Amino acid sequence: MKRRDFLRRVLPVTALPFVINGLPLRAYGRSPFLEALIGATVATDRVLVLIQLNGGNDGINTVIPLDQYSSYFNVRSNIAIPENQVIRLTDATGLHPAMTGMKSLYDDGKLTVVQGVTYPNPNLSHFRATDIWLTASNYDEYLTTGWIGRYLEYEFPQYPDGFPNEVMPDPLAVQIGSVISLGLQGAGRTMGIAIQDPQTFYQLVSSGSTGGTDTPPQTPAGRELSYIRQVALQSQQYATQVKGAADKAQNRSTLYPPANQNTLADQLRIVARLIAGGLKTRIYVVNLGGFDNHSSQVVSGSPMTGIHATLLGRLATAAQAFQDDLRLLGIEDRVVSMTFSEFGRRVASNSSLGTDHGTAAPMFLFGKIVKPGIVGYNPSLTDLSSGNLKMQYDFRQVYASVLGQLFSADQRELSTVLLRNFQPLPLVQPLVTNVVRGEVLPATYRLYENYPNPFNPTTTISYDLPVDVDVVLRVYDMLGREVRTLLNERQAAGTHRVLFDASNLSSGAYIYELRAGSFIDRKKMLMIK
Repeated sequence: MKRRDFLRRVLPVTALPFVINGLPLRAYGRSPFLEALIGATVATDRVLVLIQLNGGNDGINTVIPLDQYSSYFNVRSNIAIPENQVIRLTDATGLHPAMTGMKSLYDDGKLTVVQGVTYPNPNLSHFRATDIWLTASNYDEYLTTGWIGRYLEYEFPQYPDGFPNEVMPDPLAVQIGSVISLGLQGAGRTMGIAIQDPQTFYQLVSSGSTGGTDTPPQTPAGRELSYIRQVALQSQQYATQVKGAADKAQNRSTLYPPANQNTLADQLRIVARLIAGGLKTRIYVVNLGGFDNHSSQVVSGSPMTGIHATLLGRLATAAQAFQDDLRLLGIEDRVVSMTFSEFGRRVASNSSLGTDHGTAAPMFLFGKIVKPGIVGYNPSLTDLSSGNLKMQYDFRQVYASVLGQLFSADQRELSTVLLRNFQPLPLVQPLVTNVVRGEVLPATYRLYENYPNPFNPTTTISYDLPVDVDVVLRVYDMLGREVRTLLNERQAAGTHRVLFDASNLSSGAYIYELRAGSFIDRKKMLMIK
């Protein structure tokens, strides 16, 4: 606080250029070293767009387990989607018929579905569950900082002192809306700004004053006043940057619905313009509400229609249009979008054509640089916990994956931001890549931890190949005896997944080994029947 008070009272640091050896910083170009020195810990132009589905999305009617259709229909016959109307992704898994836009992304290799996401001892209160997801806390841990806020604090430890500056002249995060998400809250400071739209935001903050020029007293109230004045000054400067970025780019996709007919699409339109206009903001937050469907989730006798179908249609339409816009604007190789909701719904429907608060649900990640496909397996509709789905993945595993793979956050940063260690999933292409045959390929060999682990009786083994190479994948028991050769062939560069079915093996620990050229790696997995 003393350092901040000094900077606030002695010089207007946000108005001064950074100078090194007498030359302004811009004369040095965008050096990664200088980015780290004065701006962020990691220099990157990648962007994360968070799409919050408020109310608790019914994951079972969103991603439908076709391989358990009879069980699915029996427990929710009054809201079940007819089997012949499900949009098939695979023989085992499909999407709600309103989600044709998501199917298009899946077919284009731009969609990842992560199954069964929740956390241990999930809370079924909207308010508490939302706080847990936004703060990345344990169920019994109450935090006042958000996971994105802590990430931005780690990357920009001096913020807000000296911001905006020539290296980072733009907001660190932008919430489309009127209220800042708890997820963007840092330690006693907000790490982003909220805007309704660039023009309104510009008019709102550029016409006001910063609240006076007198020196505040050296009291707690005086320090708070200094901070408020600093935020007001920064908001005026950010307003110019935001409006300038929006004015530089225009949306190009014709897939957006008309304005004011899809609130999520309207928000994503703004995000696309700001990214294309050159804003260096790393995080955007948008939302779509209305998922708390205790009743009238579907229309009686017509389960493909109703509130939930409308919402899923808006989500899929907005996602497809946004991704198309990013492609046409030439920036889709920089952006990953991710959906989340505070919880899923119970497996069984209720008598009011709705669903009550539940636990695990799928998450979607989409973009050109995601590793496409389905991570995990369809959750069991019969092996339940108090009528709810069991967890496959902790939501913080997804957060760790996105921060590490999208932004190159290392293990130390991840443990600081997420407060403990979480095993990542292979979700996003790494920041450093090779481009071969027009494809984005992994930069190095990598063998991932199998998922799920422990497992029963199937698990998925994933690995990256930076070049075409001969590959052998084998499984051994703990005595070193080979129990299965899963693969022995030449494979193309890219990310590969192999399903291991251990139905005929006994419970216990096993080793899987990947040999690809001169690369060899082994990992342990545990099967529990």
